[in-house]
Amino acid sequence: MTRTTPTDIALLLADVADEVEIGAAPVQAVIRGGRRRRARRWAVAAATTLVLAGSTGATLMAAGLPGEHRTTATQLPVSPQTRHVYVPQRTELAHGVDRGTNWRVEFSVWEAPRDDEEASGQAAAMKAYGVLQPVTKERQLVGSTSYFVSLYYGDERRPRVLVLDTVQKWDAMSGHDVVYNSVPLKRSDAAGADRLVVGRVARTAQQVRCTWTDGTDTTVRPTPAGGSPVNWFVCVGPVGKGNETAAVTR
Repeated sequence: MTRTTPTDIALLLADVADEVEIGAAPVQAVIRGGRRRRARRWAVAAATTLVLAGSTGATLMAAGLPGEHRTTATQLPVSPQTRHVYVPQRTELAHGVDRGTNWRVEFSVWEAPRDDEEASGQAAAMKAYGVLQPVTKERQLVGSTSYFVSLYYGDERRPRVLVLDTVQKWDAMSGHDVVYNSVPLKRSDAAGADRLVVGRVARTAQQVRCTWTDGTDTTVRPTPAGGSPVNWFVCVGPVGKGNETAAVTR
């Protein structure tokens, strides 16, 4: 049996120390990463353990010798904040200038609360955000995703909600499926001048054409939105004109 001398032990310990990399606390790294993802797994490097046993000529036992790498994966708890329960995930769908006034259309999605406490907090956050959930009771938010398409026009203090729904499961869309709504771009526009069109299509749709009451049309490309399994499109028609149709053309 080969005996290990104190000198041998010192050399091995030095080798092990060279293998250890000291960096930022992994908890902080995970917190930062959690702000960018709904959930993630992280790996913890297995610590090298050295055990010295016996007396003279002690035997060296190591779990994880130099050059050997071991990792373990741990599922971190996902907070309501990370899941966008209290602050929505937001995507701008379109923007422009209408008769000298800036406007933009934004999609926001609030992920499903897991219990009554989270549902109550979400309802309060929606109210402060300027929208109301399309349900009669807060507990109906539990297990359901809420999404809104809102119009910000000029200096209006609160957005105008154009599309809203609370669902436990998104409607499946494929092929040339299209669901849309048309409204005036400016509140004071004449009746029938529904020249702003907002709708959703399948992820595979590449082009949507909106037609207007004066016979003209507008072609746009659908936009993916964070937290949504479908794509969204926005069309704007001529001043004073209304919408006739909207269809997937490619």
